[in-house]
Amino acid sequence: MYLDHVENVVARPDMEQRRVQIYMVMLLCDAALVLGSFFLAGGIYRNLWPLPFAMSMAWAFLPIFLVIATYQRCYSIQALDDVRYAIGRVGFALVISAMLCTVMIFYAKAATEFSRVMLSLALLFSLISMSAFRGVLHRLLRRSYGDSMSSVLLVRAGGPPIDIPGAQIVDIETFDVADASTNPNNLDRIGRVMRGMDRVVVSCQPDRRAEWADVMRAAGVRGQVMSTAIRELGAVALEREGRHALLVVSTGPLALHARLFKRIVDLAITVPALIVLSPIMLITALLIKLEDGGPIFFVQQRMGQSNCLFNMLKFRSMKVDKGDQEGFRSTSRSDDRVTRMGKFIRKTSIDELPQLINVLRSEMSLVGPRPHALGSQAGEKLFWEVDSKYWQRHSLKPGLTGLAQIRGHRGATETEDHLVDRLSADLEYIRDWSLWGDLKIIFATVRVVVHPNAY
Repeated sequence: MYLDHVENVVARPDMEQRRVQIYMVMLLCDAALVLGSFFLAGGIYRNLWPLPFAMSMAWAFLPIFLVIATYQRCYSIQALDDVRYAIGRVGFALVISAMLCTVMIFYAKAATEFSRVMLSLALLFSLISMSAFRGVLHRLLRRSYGDSMSSVLLVRAGGPPIDIPGAQIVDIETFDVADASTNPNNLDRIGRVMRGMDRVVVSCQPDRRAEWADVMRAAGVRGQVMSTAIRELGAVALEREGRHALLVVSTGPLALHARLFKRIVDLAITVPALIVLSPIMLITALLIKLEDGGPIFFVQQRMGQSNCLFNMLKFRSMKVDKGDQEGFRSTSRSDDRVTRMGKFIRKTSIDELPQLINVLRSEMSLVGPRPHALGSQAGEKLFWEVDSKYWQRHSLKPGLTGLAQIRGHRGATETEDHLVDRLSADLEYIRDWSLWGDLKIIFATVRVVVHPNAY
């Protein structure tokens, strides 16, 4: 009585069995292609037919490859759904198999009977033929089964709206899941719908999640229950501590070894840079002092890593009596507070050079989100009032330069969009950090040292 709409859902029959059959076909075809590739490579290299030497190498290589290919998920749902993934996995399996085969030949002292050229040709032919085979197979599967070889059922049972591309949908908001455990007929009907599905997703009311979880466990399917709390908390994983389940909402952006490498790069560049640039810094300091006799450095509290304050150093570019310690007012192109020397050092980014000392003191890094003044505003709002994710940019050390800067996001934040652009770049940098990425940003910074928005 509760599942009137369920009958319209048609589970894909024996999809798992069908995939197993396809995996077996792929494995047999791969075996044939490997043997054929060695046969062809032997014919091209030795020009002898038949080729017992080539085929003996093939039979030695084949079992190693099939085991490695299986462990490398060459025969998996993802390999059926994503042709690039499939080709990448089989290529990797061929390389690993060749390395293992070479090691085995070395320890067997059979190197005199081993042909590196023939093996290389066979690997090349195997990769080309297997890639072509997977490309054709992918087209045939898309034509027969659509975008995916997996079956997904989305059960809408009165919970938050959710849309999963390619999923079969059943709306049963009136279904009393609590009654299912005592009503075998309803349990049978919902079980029949779930049977054969690779994944079942249920969107229901919070107080019904445990009951739906019991139903899916009983059905023996991979079940998922939608939780708005997880989305609101931004949870990234679930861990267990004894009898308790804990949502992981923060993991820290960089592991210890990554932080160590980043610090080594900072010091390797900063120390020589301070030595090389010291004449420019001394001349700049002298000219600032001669212009109005005021202090050389402008010291301002900025927000650093872990949302902790630090004193950031800059060459002073504003008049002594018009300095803005809180940063409430962004510098404009015709700002009357900027001195003559200040205009030049701001335009050439020389005013930022003292921050190399901050890097040396480990308060900053060469690359990272730029530290902002506490009173900085975008439009009429403080930065953190524009977007609540603003504080997340402080999970890494602030940088002398960053992804936002090389993308041209410099100068005054006259509108909220200006901040949003910078914040998006900063969070992207934190999310996708790599040592190579830092080096690319450092080299790219050279092109934007002089920038029209540097004023």
